[in-house]
Amino acid sequence: MARIPICLMGLLLLFCWSSLLVEAEYMKYKDPHRPLNARIKDLMSRMTLEEKIGQMVQIDRTVASAEVMKKYFIGSILSGGGSVPAKQASAETWIDMVNDFQSGSLSTRLGIPMIYGIDAVHGHNNVYKATIFPHNIGLGATRDPELVKRIGAATALEVRATGIPYVFAPCIAVCRDPRWGRCYESYSEDHKIVQAMTEIIPGLQGDIPANSPKGVPFVAGKQKVAACAKHYVGDGGTTYGINENNTVISRHGLLSTHMPAYYNSIIKGVATVMVSYSSWNGIKMHANRDLITGYLKNTLRFRGFVISDWEGIDRITSPPHANYSYSIQAGITAGIDMIMVPMNYTEFIDDLTFQVKNNIIPMNRIDDAVRRILRVKFMMGLFENSLADHSLVKQLGSQEHRELAREAVRRSLVLLKNGAHADKPLLPLPKKTSKILVAGTHADNLGYQCGGWTIEWQGLSGNNHTRGTTILTAIKKTVDLKTEVVYKESPDADFVKSQNFAYAIVIVGEHPYAETYGDSLNLTIPDPGPSTITNVCGAVKCVVLVISGRPVVIQPYVDTMDALVAAWLPGTEGQGVADVLFGDYGFTGKLSRTWFKSVDQLPMNVGDPHYDPLFPFGFGLTTEPAKAK
Repeated sequence: MARIPICLMGLLLLFCWSSLLVEAEYMKYKDPHRPLNARIKDLMSRMTLEEKIGQMVQIDRTVASAEVMKKYFIGSILSGGGSVPAKQASAETWIDMVNDFQSGSLSTRLGIPMIYGIDAVHGHNNVYKATIFPHNIGLGATRDPELVKRIGAATALEVRATGIPYVFAPCIAVCRDPRWGRCYESYSEDHKIVQAMTEIIPGLQGDIPANSPKGVPFVAGKQKVAACAKHYVGDGGTTYGINENNTVISRHGLLSTHMPAYYNSIIKGVATVMVSYSSWNGIKMHANRDLITGYLKNTLRFRGFVISDWEGIDRITSPPHANYSYSIQAGITAGIDMIMVPMNYTEFIDDLTFQVKNNIIPMNRIDDAVRRILRVKFMMGLFENSLADHSLVKQLGSQEHRELAREAVRRSLVLLKNGAHADKPLLPLPKKTSKILVAGTHADNLGYQCGGWTIEWQGLSGNNHTRGTTILTAIKKTVDLKTEVVYKESPDADFVKSQNFAYAIVIVGEHPYAETYGDSLNLTIPDPGPSTITNVCGAVKCVVLVISGRPVVIQPYVDTMDALVAAWLPGTEGQGVADVLFGDYGFTGKLSRTWFKSVDQLPMNVGDPHYDPLFPFGFGLTTEPAKAK
């Protein structure tokens, strides 16, 4: 009889031991039913310094691998402009690459998923066959936040179609000088329009719940992406529009012109904010603790994470990387949470680890950064849905999204001139006539039509880099079958005079560029654009379409034109241009930027004293749709 209690005691001990084992294996942070803050606290309590610093690192895909992710606990990967797994890679190829990297992160001790980020500034612009929407300057001309929200939602689906959950968009710069090479990334010179266009954020991320506290990031599931408001702050106000330069303005001016769109973005739950390369009154933004920690985090109560720009902390010093230890200390202390390294990550990890262990950077600053990064990852469901599947691949470049882009093109076009006299308009053009001329470098060039940040960082020339419709193709599809369309890129005047054209469409403009490569002190249309305008418009009735990322010098040629259209950088759906030229839809766009007479006037913005534009802010002629004949 004495054996029974001993057996019972053994079973009891076994049961208790099993219960303790189960309890030990239960990790709050892996339980989606637990409150967000409880999950964050539990996970951080388990993390080593090495694991925490890893979360703060973002590296480029070219130096990433599953092994690297596992060894260094890397928190994020990005694709820089044009950084792709393969030329013309399919959505499935992108997904396989992202999941391979993610498998390395999930195989770490704590299994913290990485977050993959990419520039998707006018659609999923790095990716072959993606829908390319008009750049922001064109969207600003639509004056329609609801349209921009729909574009955000479509972009989110296309980005998720490739397995990516994070985009470096929108750019909410207020471009105050068109000489800036990023001016097309800005919706307007007027902060009120930029504020209205932050509606793209709930398009990308989903509508924030009604009871959500201010400043807390929000992403509504697997069909949405984390957004990034950039570049904080004052990037569009630099002297002479020089990229990454100094913005000289009072604190009141900074807060009233360049800051307001950040208020809206934070209220709408934006997940991340990217810091600008530029300086404010001589202080590099990447080292500006007052504005990053003091204003963004403490005053505006932003609870997402702050990310650097590409090698942004390196550029705190001049020349860049001259004193990297100082740059790390200055950037992290200023309040940057995730550092886009993106190549030499071991140097950053080693130096930051040394500084924390030697109390140069306090541990509570590291904890603040990691807490913010984990908050975004938990909130967007990355722990529950770490690996992408193929369920959305058909969203990439879908017909529905192309129709949306076509609508955006139609509504972004700004009619600046229509006939020498108001009672004799040239537009809309008749579809049925004998013979028309289409001329200009930009008439049949999809790359030029899309501009920078398309397939490659600087953009490309030509029609074979992605899928879309050139304006020439669209014109041919739109006119009557009996109308002869003659295309000549740069005809001379004698050719034009000898052909008996009913009218001509001239399409010229800027070549693609991005960032500093686009900075221009003269803003002239490249040759042979001006001579094409002169040769054609001097010989036949003509409408000139300017494809550009900003206002350019056109005053010398305006008198020779019968009609003039600012078409901006319309993207892949050139059919939207023909829709309006031929009267299927009317012109409705309004200038979101002042169009100057001469670059000597710059900077010149609406409300300035001595405001004397060629076409004022808000200008745009309208037409009614043509009646079907």
